[in-house]
Amino acid sequence: MKSLLTAALLLTLALPLAAAQPAYDARLSGYAYPFPVRIHSLSSQGQELEMAYMTLEAGADAPWAVLLHGKNFNGAYWAETARFLQARGWNVLMPDQVGFGKSSKPDTYQYSFAALAANTAGLLDALGIGRAVVVGHSMGGMLASRFALQHPERTVELILINPIGLENYLEFVEYRDPAFFEANEKALTAEKIRAYQQANYYDGAWSERYAALTEPLVGWVQGPDRDLIARVNARTYDMIFTQPVVTEFQDLTVPVSLILGTRDRTGPGRGWKRPDVTRELGRYDRLGLETLARIPHAELFQLEGLGHLPQIEDFAGFSEALVQALP
Repeated sequence: MKSLLTAALLLTLALPLAAAQPAYDARLSGYAYPFPVRIHSLSSQGQELEMAYMTLEAGADAPWAVLLHGKNFNGAYWAETARFLQARGWNVLMPDQVGFGKSSKPDTYQYSFAALAANTAGLLDALGIGRAVVVGHSMGGMLASRFALQHPERTVELILINPIGLENYLEFVEYRDPAFFEANEKALTAEKIRAYQQANYYDGAWSERYAALTEPLVGWVQGPDRDLIARVNARTYDMIFTQPVVTEFQDLTVPVSLILGTRDRTGPGRGWKRPDVTRELGRYDRLGLETLARIPHAELFQLEGLGHLPQIEDFAGFSEALVQALP
C-alpha cells in the first residue's frame, strides 16, 4: 500500500510539470518576444510569405545594426545585445528568417542563403535602411557572409560570432539527404533538445536562462505542427552542407570581425565523416587563424573558455569584444 501511495503522490506531483511543458504552433503563437513584433510581407518563389521582425531604435540619425540569428534560435535571443547596442547609440533590427521563429514556414520553399539574404535586403528596403553593420551568429554567420557577398554596398561591416561555415563540410563528411534530417527532427524530444544544448553549447553547465532558450524548440516538438517544423528544418540543414560560404571568403570586400569562443566544437556532420578524413571539425581555437588567412581586412577576437554562444555565456566579456569590433 505504501508503494502505491508513493507512486500516486509522484504522479500527482508530475502532472503540473507535464502541463507546464510548452506547446507552440509553427508561428510560435503565444510565445512572447522581448520587443514588439512586426510583420513584413514579401513575395518569394511564387509564394506570399511573412517575415517577423523587431526593432530597437536609438534615433532617426543613428546607424543600424542587423542581427541575424542561428539555426536553433530566433531574433528573441538577441535581446541583451540589442539593448546594449541601443544604449551605445545604435538602431537595431532583429529579423526572423523565413522558416524560423514567428515567420512563415513554407515546406515547399527552396531554402538558400542567397534567398534569405535577398529577403533580408527587401526588409531593409521596406524599412528605409540603406547601410548597416551586419552581425551573424552560428548559421546566421553563413547568412551574414552571403549578404555581404551579395550586397557589399549595403554592408558597413560584417561581424561573425561563432559562425558555422568556417569549414566546407562536404569536403570532410558524407552527403545526407534531407530525409535523413527530417527523420532526426521527428525523433527529437524536449529531453534530447536540452541535453544537446547543455553538452554542446555550455560545456555541461545548465541554468534557467539556458533552459529558457530551448523553449521555442521544445514547444515545437510538443506542438501541433511538429511534422511541418521537421520538414522545414530538414531543408534548412541541407543548405548548411550544400551552400558553403568559406570558399568565397577571399571575395569579401568589407571589413570583417570574428568573435570566437574558443571552447566551441560545433562541427556539422562530424558524426558521418568520410572514412579517410582525420580532420577534427569545429576546432574554433584553430579556425580563427585559419579564417584570417582567407579573409582580407579581417580582425580576430578570441574569447578563451567560452563556447558557441559567448553572448549568452558571458555577456560582459563578449560585449568588450563587440565594442572593439564595431566601426
